[in-house]
Amino acid sequence: MRLMVYSHDGFGLGNIRRMLGICTHLLDSIEKLSILVVSGSPVLHSFRLPKRLDYIKLPCLNRGTSGEISVKYLGIEIDETVKLRSDLILSAIANFKPDIFLVDKKPYGIRNELKPAVEYLKAKLPETPLILILRDILDRPDAIIQEWQKYGYYEAIEKFYDRVLVVGTPEIFDIRHEYQLPSMVAQKVQFCGYIRQQLGRKSPNLIRSELQLGKEEQLILVTPGGGEDGYSLIDTYLSSLALLPRCYKLRSLIICGPEMPLEHQAALKQKAAAYPQVQISEFSDDLMSYIAAADALVAMGGYNTTCEILSAGKPAVIVPRIKPSQEQCIRAEHLARLGVLAAIHPNDLTPDILLRSLLQKLHTPQISIPEINLNALPQITEYISALLAAKKQLDSMLLSTNGTIT
Repeated sequence: MRLMVYSHDGFGLGNIRRMLGICTHLLDSIEKLSILVVSGSPVLHSFRLPKRLDYIKLPCLNRGTSGEISVKYLGIEIDETVKLRSDLILSAIANFKPDIFLVDKKPYGIRNELKPAVEYLKAKLPETPLILILRDILDRPDAIIQEWQKYGYYEAIEKFYDRVLVVGTPEIFDIRHEYQLPSMVAQKVQFCGYIRQQLGRKSPNLIRSELQLGKEEQLILVTPGGGEDGYSLIDTYLSSLALLPRCYKLRSLIICGPEMPLEHQAALKQKAAAYPQVQISEFSDDLMSYIAAADALVAMGGYNTTCEILSAGKPAVIVPRIKPSQEQCIRAEHLARLGVLAAIHPNDLTPDILLRSLLQKLHTPQISIPEINLNALPQITEYISALLAAKKQLDSMLLSTNGTIT
């Protein structure tokens, strides 16, 4: 059986990491499943890819902090690049002939690049279900409602998509209400819960040994996700260490992220050189091992990082990104109200405020918090498995009736 996945790749690592996590769980759970991913992510090759998964690399696009889409590497116009990407996706659909098509985030893709493929499936492979997968929060409601009305996304879901899988819970954010989904669209929504992140490949003791931590030292992990806009967070954290009382024995591991500009990395490494208790690295494909070993985290509030914090049950101070969307800020505010983590708006971020918030999380035992559904992966797998079984049965019926599958 064949699954094709379109992964949105406009900004950061979040989308491709999330979709690869879903793909890995599907492959671990469903025998004889093959998955083809199409994405423009510039770091896709850096991840450990499971067997029976391959990918088609699209030319990279980039979404700026004000939301504009541009070409990341090729010296050609944006319209020409989008046309190239669209043609590659359509060709992949026509030749791979997926049994299911799973689309991340935008019903018509970036700048409607997916629309020809979606229309092709409807006309040529009508038995192939289209599934839209959305994270818990996309942006503030007024922005999403305006965007979805402008680009016809409500109509696209109603016309082309069989189901909308949301990796979140309505108790934290109900997209049906917040984004004013029409009844025919709202009926297709299935909340799956958040994604429980699997344990890392290394034990906490091994990580702490590799980092040469003493028994009384506490490890603070600082991660701005992909890192493209993570300079301010890390710079402020390093400045906060100058205010740290001498009685604290903190060690810091800073993972800048592979998309942080080299000049920003160089400046941070130079500043960190004044603090022997700080180590800096660019990237890890085993972040959960370091999260499990840490005593607390300082991070941005992306979906994947939040799921990792929830899965590990670690104290965390979140400084959410507020551009190009308000998604992280909304999520952090909701979870802070539940007592799951501490949140600092980036406009309020200072070394003193960050340090006080971090030390408070280290001093305060993790209190009992409302249980949050982390069963997205088994929920998605159960649904996809049922679809594949139905598709296989339909193909068998067509074969017995016509002698060939059409």
